[in-house]
Amino acid sequence: MATAPDTIDMPIAVHPDRPKLRKRPMKALHHFRELLKDKEDTEQVFWIFEALPRQSFRDDAVRFGQSEAGRAIYASERYLPAILDDHERLRAMPEGSVAHAYCDFMEAEGLTAEGLVEEGKKMGKRRYDDLVQWYGNRNRDTHDLLHVLTGYGRDGLGEQCVLAFTYGQDPSLAHLFIAYAGGMNMKKVTGTKAPIFRAINQAKRHGKAGPRIWEMPITDLLAEPLDAARERLNIGAPTYYHEAHRILREEGRDPYDILGKKAAQEAAEAAQPA
Repeated sequence: MATAPDTIDMPIAVHPDRPKLRKRPMKALHHFRELLKDKEDTEQVFWIFEALPRQSFRDDAVRFGQSEAGRAIYASERYLPAILDDHERLRAMPEGSVAHAYCDFMEAEGLTAEGLVEEGKKMGKRRYDDLVQWYGNRNRDTHDLLHVLTGYGRDGLGEQCVLAFTYGQDPSLAHLFIAYAGGMNMKKVTGTKAPIFRAINQAKRHGKAGPRIWEMPITDLLAEPLDAARERLNIGAPTYYHEAHRILREEGRDPYDILGKKAAQEAAEAAQPA
């Protein structure tokens, strides 16, 4: 990786107006209940993270941002969504690369990196021009890339596994809370024998086994062959996740609609008079 230019204009470490967040578990629980109503309501996830902040996150942001590696990445990747949403540039990378897998995933799901940014803006919170903001943005913007690298889909269990994987790299209580509370809800509602918690635990171990993805040069990572990147980052196969999907199908459940909400909605719509 290239070294940072000597003249790079880095933001300040922590903006003096940035408030210190405190843990508010009841607020997190409220927003989790709202998230259960609609897993696509990503705004609720941002509120949960604000209610369950990791106190050492600021220190990590400043440490990384002021390091030589952090300065070099800031110089080349100041705003990740501009890179991640340029599919024409990403498609020019080799076949079989992380970039191609990422484009395939995002296009199939109808997602954009900028769309996740817009979800966060719905909170109406002030943004600060400091290293904490930049570091936090990279953590946010690499979420969908983690789906590709780990092999977890956007089904309910897949999302919880990605959050558990992220907890392994970024031990925030919010990651753990959503992952395990979501798993408990699945078990409670369905009574499935699928290894929900084994899948979540495995994802957490896989995250802990490798380096923090958002602290890496993402452009370089995108150009790597997908299998080689997984091996280098020590990301194991999601065996319990696949086993959970197999058992759910045997039970007559759609792994991408474990709670049956989509099926119920479609049935209700079909029952409406023409």
